[in-house]
Amino acid sequence: MTRVSQWKDRRKRIEWPLFPGYCFARFSGDQRLLVLQSPGVVEIIGSALGRPEPIPDSEIIGIQKLISSGQSYDPHPHLEQGMRVEVIRGPLIGIQGRFVKKTEGCRLLIMINLIGQGAVAHINADDIAPVPSSSHLDSLAVVV
Repeated sequence: MTRVSQWKDRRKRIEWPLFPGYCFARFSGDQRLLVLQSPGVVEIIGSALGRPEPIPDSEIIGIQKLISSGQSYDPHPHLEQGMRVEVIRGPLIGIQGRFVKKTEGCRLLIMINLIGQGAVAHINADDIAPVPSSSHLDSLAVVV
């Protein structure tokens, strides 16, 4: 994604990963050690039992469609109402408080739940509809 980076004397648009520090890959269970030995790999994200956990195809496809759509989007960490947060940029840097739901405009949050990261697309409220409760996707992909 493109973002504005601030230096002392100027601002510049730079390319930046949507989820810094994460690399998504498909691999079989017998390739786990090979993946862990790859340069830069710290760990494979997974369950509390230490096993790699697949990310649903629907989550990966959602992010891919958003990126290729030309739609405006921003990175969005997993924040829940009431969660303790800290300001990391701007004049209020270092101040802590509780997250209060942001209500201006209409945004669609597309999450990769396993890593607690997502992206927020700015959309028109007329372009969305509730998902019927009987709709459930079970397709999975093995991903780090």
